Amino acid sequence: MEVAAQKVVEHATPAVMEFVGQTESGHEVEIRARVSGFIVKRNYVEGASVKAGQVLFEIDHEPFQVQVNAARAELAQQEARHARARANLARVQPLAERNALSAKDLDDAVANEHEAAAAVDRAKANLAARQLDLSYTYVRSPVDGMASAASQMEGTYVSAQNSQLTTVSSMDRMRVNFSVSENQLLKLQSARDSGHLAVPHDGQYEVEITLSDGTIYPERGRITFADPTYSQQTGTFLVRAEMPNPKRVLRPGQFVRVSVIGASFPAAIAVPQRAVMRGPKGDFVYVVMSAPRGADGQAAFKAEQRPVTLSDTVGDDWLISEGLHAGDNVVVDGALKLSAGAPVAVSRQLPSQAPAAGTH
Repeated sequence: MEVAAQKVVEHATPAVMEFVGQTESGHEVEIRARVSGFIVKRNYVEGASVKAGQVLFEIDHEPFQVQVNAARAELAQQEARHARARANLARVQPLAERNALSAKDLDDAVANEHEAAAAVDRAKANLAARQLDLSYTYVRSPVDGMASAASQMEGTYVSAQNSQLTTVSSMDRMRVNFSVSENQLLKLQSARDSGHLAVPHDGQYEVEITLSDGTIYPERGRITFADPTYSQQTGTFLVRAEMPNPKRVLRPGQFVRVSVIGASFPAAIAVPQRAVMRGPKGDFVYVVMSAPRGADGQAAFKAEQRPVTLSDTVGDDWLISEGLHAGDNVVVDGALKLSAGAPVAVSRQLPSQAPAAGTH
């Protein structure tokens, strides 16, 4: 039986781990009312870009302006009282120095001046608080980003802290969240401990994402967070990567395919997928082995059925973790017609080649 075969070689090859992830803003802010009142105006276009400090909503400011005016009048009154108390103290101090005034009268004048000064400070603080409340009637964005739809319409009464008005999401950098299962983690740890998988020395993995239309996003990111605690509900733990988003291609909530890059298989053995057969006892390949010479003295070969353990896919190849060694000559074409021990003739020897990039 004529077959095509390929010699097995060991090559270092990248190990790419793939997961399903979802994007979220690197900085998402809930915009809430800080004072209670009626919304009188929305100043932004829903879904549009906004700048830090831009006024998004206006709450009826007239009641707060009235409070500011009252606080300002109170401050003026307290400053007048303080001026009168200070003038009175200035009059009685010389008299006290000449013993023309009792100590009690002097003490009363000093106390009155201190009380008036404290009342001025209190009035100033009250005015500042009222002015701050007035400023809160202009609801501003704290960050640059994209503003979502308004949660409250004009004319709606909103309560301080309890009423969310909209959300602003920073778009310059995006997070990509994905989950790693316990089985996946144990598999990775086992491969690392056995030497089949090499991880980055600095622990820094790069992340590449593929969008829903199959487009590979041009910017790469890095893993910035891995939750050490498993979720009891899902049996997974959260991993987060951060991606640059200078052109704002990514939006919060997108589902993407996450490729984690940085690990490698230091001595990978790969064979074409068509060379791997499946039998009752599992996966196997045929290896070309020497057989006793024929009567004509010519070299003879036979097919040996070799059980193998598959690891990962590498393009059109399988990575083999057990069963093959460097130098084995594996039948690639013609294996379907073979049986264990069948005589074979290698009519075509395929060139050995390094695998591209494995997925784990």
